[in-house]
Amino acid sequence: MTCKLAADTNCPKENTFYMRKYTLIDLFSGAGGFTHGFVEAGFKPIFAVEKEADFAETYRLNFGNHVVVGEIEKIIANGEIPKQADVVIGGPPCQGFSNLTGNRQSDPRRAMWQFFMDVVEKSKCKVFVIENVPNLLKSSEGEAIKKRASELGFTVTDQSSGVSKATNYGVPQQRRRVFIIGSRYGVVPLPKPMDSEISVRRAFQKGMHAGDAAIPLKPTHAQLLKQPATGPDLHIKRNPTLISLQRYRLIPEGGNRFDLQAKAKHLTPPCWLRKKSGGTDLFGRLEWNKPAKCTIRCEFYKPEKGRYLHPTEDRPITHWEAARLQTFPDSFKWSGSKIRIAIQIGNAVPPILAKAVADEVKKHLDSQKKD
Repeated sequence: MTCKLAADTNCPKENTFYMRKYTLIDLFSGAGGFTHGFVEAGFKPIFAVEKEADFAETYRLNFGNHVVVGEIEKIIANGEIPKQADVVIGGPPCQGFSNLTGNRQSDPRRAMWQFFMDVVEKSKCKVFVIENVPNLLKSSEGEAIKKRASELGFTVTDQSSGVSKATNYGVPQQRRRVFIIGSRYGVVPLPKPMDSEISVRRAFQKGMHAGDAAIPLKPTHAQLLKQPATGPDLHIKRNPTLISLQRYRLIPEGGNRFDLQAKAKHLTPPCWLRKKSGGTDLFGRLEWNKPAKCTIRCEFYKPEKGRYLHPTEDRPITHWEAARLQTFPDSFKWSGSKIRIAIQIGNAVPPILAKAVADEVKKHLDSQKKD
């Protein structure tokens, strides 16, 4: 018998499983980029944990009041974790594994995965997904995650854990992230790459022009008085110094600090002159017809930190443009100051990448229902 509606009294009770959405817990949720991808794939978020109040407010504005503000270890100790959920996702703080912060063994943030797995155990979930920087996979913590998962009855294999390049899934930036997926039902494969990539031009194009004219930048002094702020509200220019403007003008499309050094040694910081190799993203300019050859990080508004100059204009990209490169929709609501929103944008899992993973998880769970 085919069960068309869960409310149909002729349907076997167990077939109501076919009609409900899979429930979701998001840990270390930030603004909710990870949740956004899973919601787009059809999941229902029921609980989230975020330590920063303004980040949690952004999450709440977009997904609901189920987000709890606080340190995860205290929330677990207080017994606030739901006793049942289908999927647990999250990105334990990556700074402890990042090359940018030295990948220090002593960093206490490296141990946060343990609380993640505690929630996996307490929620009796069927699948979990951890997102982090690639260093996690080859670390002792990465091996410990797999060992704990196995002890809890989850399968994690090389097929279900590995590094994903964001450009392979419709994200217009070269962001590399590792996903570790565990399931009680077997292997959940990582998503298959797409055939094409999205360029910076395409990411910036739709909705950022009125006719032939670009939507003007908001004044430098503009604060985010409008709360929550959406995409166009974040199109705020900076006020660079004269020497910064001189430097910007010397960087060609696709160029970087070495172009500045070759053309105007007197404008080049001495530390860059001493650094003969590496740092090819520093003072880099994006290219219109390619994905951004960089990772959007928390200080994307500072060209000295990476490849964050606009492809044709002599300025850093704006918050709106950075959110576009992270694949957030313009309708997404942001809470906080400009600096705090920048952190939320830079820390997020790109929603489109998250959806690619979520689609695989959903297919996997759907296959179990059929079996």
